[in-house]
This record gives sequence, C-alpha cells and structure tokens, in this order.
Amino acid sequence: MKTLDAIAAELEGYDPQALRADRVNEFLSRLVEPVLEQDQVSIFQALGRVLGSDVISPVSVPPHDNSAMDGYAFDGGQLQTGNADGGPLVLQVVGTALAGKAWHGMVKPGQCLKIMTGAVLPQQLDTVVPQEFVAVRSGAVEGNVEFIAIPRGLLQAGDNRRKCGEDLMEGQPALRKGTLLTPAALGLLASLGIGQVTVMRKLRIAYFSTVDEILSVGEAPREGAVYDSNRYTVFGLLTRLGCDVIDMGVVHDEPGLLEAAFQHAASQADAIITSGGVSVGEADYTKLIMRKLGDVAFWKIAMRPGRPMAVGRIGQSILFGLPGNPVAVMVTFLAFVRPALLRMMGSTQAATPLLKARSLAPLRKKPGRTEYQRGIVSQTGDGVLQVSAIGNQGSGVLSSMVQANGLIVLHHKQGDVGAGDEVDVMMFEGVL
Repeated sequence: MKTLDAIAAELEGYDPQALRADRVNEFLSRLVEPVLEQDQVSIFQALGRVLGSDVISPVSVPPHDNSAMDGYAFDGGQLQTGNADGGPLVLQVVGTALAGKAWHGMVKPGQCLKIMTGAVLPQQLDTVVPQEFVAVRSGAVEGNVEFIAIPRGLLQAGDNRRKCGEDLMEGQPALRKGTLLTPAALGLLASLGIGQVTVMRKLRIAYFSTVDEILSVGEAPREGAVYDSNRYTVFGLLTRLGCDVIDMGVVHDEPGLLEAAFQHAASQADAIITSGGVSVGEADYTKLIMRKLGDVAFWKIAMRPGRPMAVGRIGQSILFGLPGNPVAVMVTFLAFVRPALLRMMGSTQAATPLLKARSLAPLRKKPGRTEYQRGIVSQTGDGVLQVSAIGNQGSGVLSSMVQANGLIVLHHKQGDVGAGDEVDVMMFEGVL
C-alpha cells in the first residue's frame, strides 16, 4: 500500500496547491484498489454489478445456421447457372421450415424450401431470398406444386444466412471479468442458459455532511441555515452506481463528534465521502480530524466549480472530502470520485466518455484551469450534437443541474470558445 507522498512522487507536475484536473484521476488510479471478495447472484440481481470472472460460453450462438429472413432457402450455387438470356432463377418449393422445428427432407437442385426467420437451414442450403423479392411465374402453379422466380443479380450465395457461432462460439469468452453488467449483458447471459454469475461484492460507502449551518430534512428552518441537499444527491449518485450506502446524516463541527464519526465510518466502509469543511480558512475541525486519523492530502484543484478536495486513507478506508457547494459536490463526484469507485468495484469500464458537440454560443474561458459548465445538449436534424450553456453557472445554483443534461468540459489549456466551435460534453444520462 503506497503512501500519498509515494504516489505524489510518481506524478509529473504534482502540485497540491494548483493541481490539474487530469492529475487528480492519475493520482486516484494509484490510490484505490479493487475489492477482492465476490458474490454469487442470479441474473435478476446482477444488473449494475461487476463481473468477477470470465463467462465462457457453454454453447454456440446461434447453435446452427439459420435464416435471417422470412423467405425461401436454396443452394446459392444455382445463382451462377440458369438461363443463358439472364432470366430469373425458377425453383420448385418442396416444403416449409418453421422456427423452433428442424425440417427433415431433401432439397434437390432446382428446388427450394419456404423458411421462417430463425428456422434451421438444412445443411445443403446456404442462401435465403426474402419473400418480398420473389414472384410466382404465370402458370407456375400446377396442382399443389408451387414455383418461385428469383430475379438475377439480386443475391449472392450466402446472403441472409446466420452462421452457427457467428455471435459466440462454444468455449470462447462471452463476457470478461470486470464487465459492468447492463441489461444487454443480462440478455446475453440468458441466451447462454446461464442463470447465476460471479460478481464482485458491492462497495460499502459511508457518507456524511460536516457543515454546521445546514439543516436536515424535517428540521424547522432557522436564520442563517440552509437545508442539506448534498446528502441526498450523493445518496442518489452512490445508489445509482450500485453501492451499499451507509447514511450517517449531518455531523456537527465538534472534534469529539467528528472523530467518532470518522472512526465509525472507517470501521465498516470501503470508502468515506464527506461534503464541506475542506476549504482553506474554514473555521471548523474537519481537516484537523482528518489529519489526526489518517494519511490525507488537501488539494486546490485548478477547476471550476470545485477546487477544494481532500483525499487519502483513514484506516483501510479511502477518503474523499468534497467541497460544500451543491454543484461542486456533483461535479467533483462525476469527474473524480465515480471513476475511482468504479475501479474499486473491479470494473474495467472507462470513465464516462466525452462526446463532441458544437457550441451554440461563445464561451468565455481562461487557460490554466478545467471548467465544467452545465449545458443542454440537443441534436440537429442531420444528427449533429449541439450544446448551449445554462445562464447562471454559480456553484450554489442547484436548479441548473436539474435543467442541464450534461457538462461542457473545457480543458486546462483551452481558451475562449467561439460559436460553432466543437467542445467536449459529459452526458448525465444514467449517471446523475
């Protein structure tokens, strides 16, 4: 287990008093380690969990060659033969193959098989013509015998055939360890007949607010105090991430209470998250107790909103001390804490990807810090993403985070942005 000083020595340009945002994630990637314990759960309980071992496919998917269309199956080699004048390929229909039932019989040259989507292709047949592309020739129906005509140049041999194992081959990895299990992954597991999987155990995260001038929901208003929104925002962020949240409420600015809270949290949680009490000059005991109990660094991050943040260890728990302003809490969580927690969960998933969008208006920005501006991302008629910043970007304007659907990320060296320029955006969907 490396000390914070050892980690800092590995980072080029590390300056805790003016730390670049990209250095924060580098630091945290060295600080946190994945949990080791695993659980066995049913796929109904696996959504949002991280896969603890590779899933090897017990079957091939699909298990046999089958039709991708409702149509007529035949030997595609016949497309190269036929009338010298280039007329249609005429085939006799000798039966019907339904999905879920194997068709038994022989299909000779000059013959075809009516087939439904998903039905097994008999071994000698490799091509399917969609039913809407064929025609019954005039006089081609004689009694109960049906013929179809396939126009030349319409198909190539092998068209509309799903090959055995083209999705997954038996014995090959279907999902890798570290995969964050999505609804699509659950469907894939079910398609293999797998009802239980090994997943990493859930993270246990203890959270409390530390600022004295806040009220909990249910308390009567008082002059100079505001209701604590951070506790509920962080609860939502952690719950959506699939963590077990230990809600410790509001811990008031008294050394004994703070020390007891940190010790209690460290005894049962993989990580501790606090909000408030980490800014320079704040008249409270939070930073003092953090230093007393653990190996903790206090940063001024070159970012907006945000800037103050504490990280380190108290006992075996990772500590994330976030600022007190509501928007700053959410931004620092999304930019730094969430990627670190995903790593602790054992996930190999990259952090939320940045998308490119065209700015609808000029944006003012000074080089030398990373800015996360709240924005509304939309799409033009031709599919191009565009974004406009929400007017009031104050770090206490919580309503702006509800109105926004993403963050405009203006990087450390970036300057002013002109209307029409491309910018990076971090979308909220499924995260916030």
